[in-house]
Amino acid sequence: MSRKLSLVSAQHVARLAALPLGTEELNKLLPQLSKIVEFVSGLQKKDSKDVPITSQVTSLCNVFREDKVEAERMLSQEEALKNAPHIYKGYFKVPAVLED
Repeated sequence: MSRKLSLVSAQHVARLAALPLGTEELNKLLPQLSKIVEFVSGLQKKDSKDVPITSQVTSLCNVFREDKVEAERMLSQEEALKNAPHIYKGYFKVPAVLED
């Protein structure tokens, strides 16, 4: 069964996707879009009751590490500020970025 996409439906989808497509462009794309709709409709008819639910297919897992302070990798305040062009009360001093 062939499911043909109408021009009105294609215009609606283009608007939803924020694609500025004219009628001429949509008429050119309609056969391709109709094939996509037909393919997806075919997928919906397939029996998937034995297919496990997946949220991602790469089998990658998040790898977390313990959140701990590594003092040997930290800079002291003095070391962090030693090359700063302007310092104010132990902090970096930068020009204001907001106006009154």
